[in-house]
Formats: sequence, structure tokens, C-alpha cells
Amino acid sequence: TLQIEYGLEGLVGPEYAGPLGILQDLANGTKLLFKENLLPSRGDTRLFSIGPSIAVISILLSYSVIPFSYHFILADLSIGVFLWIAISSLAPVGLLISGYESNNKYSFLGGLRAAAQSISCEIPLTLCVLSISLRATR
Repeated sequence: TLQIEYGLEGLVGPEYAGPLGILQDLANGTKLLFKENLLPSRGDTRLFSIGPSIAVISILLSYSVIPFSYHFILADLSIGVFLWIAISSLAPVGLLISGYESNNKYSFLGGLRAAAQSISCEIPLTLCVLSISLRATR
């Protein structure tokens, strides 16, 4: 059905956007940056931008402790695993703020659900990482 829709609208598929469709992600990101910025009329506009920023920044900061290669290490810390767990556990707060800011009970329930899903994935991951790090210190 998407092929018919793309044919009617004259859209180019992602496999034709650059070599192996690599430019499709660049086009989607550019389109996202230039979209109309909508602010909720009843919600808090400061929280509207702070919530997603907390979620994205915590995820991007968690990459700072990951050694990408032997010579490419962004931050060589002795507490790297613990810092990674602490920083990545801030993402549910951003999700919760994102749901709360619109002053709508359904958006708030969606934010609670997203935060609960994120926490339910983080707890087993944290237990696995901490058990391995405790075993490695002996």
C-alpha cells in the first residue's frame, strides 16, 4: 500500500536517496529541524522544552564513558560504569516531565507509561552490569 501511495504522490523511496539510502536520514533530520514549533496553549512552555532536553542530553552524555576504540576514549574515568548508570537513569525524569507539561491527563498517563517502561528496562540492565562489575573487582 505504501508503494501505491508513493507512486500517486510522486515520492522517491529511501533506497534512491543517495548511495544505499544514506541521505534519507539526513533529509528526515533536516525536515524535523525545520518543522513548525508548536507550543501547548494550556501547558507550561518551559517544561515543554526542558523535558525532552533532559531525556536527550542524558542519553548523549552516557556515550561519554564508552571507549569506542583503544585510542578514542572521550572520558577515562575509574567510575565509568557507575556514572553511565547514574546518567542514563535520568532519562525517565525527562519522559515524565514531557508528559506532565501539557496539562492533559492523557499526556501525563502516556509520560508515566513511557517512564515506567524505561525504568523496567533499566533495572535488569543495572543489576546485570553491577553484578559483572562486582565479579570483576575480585
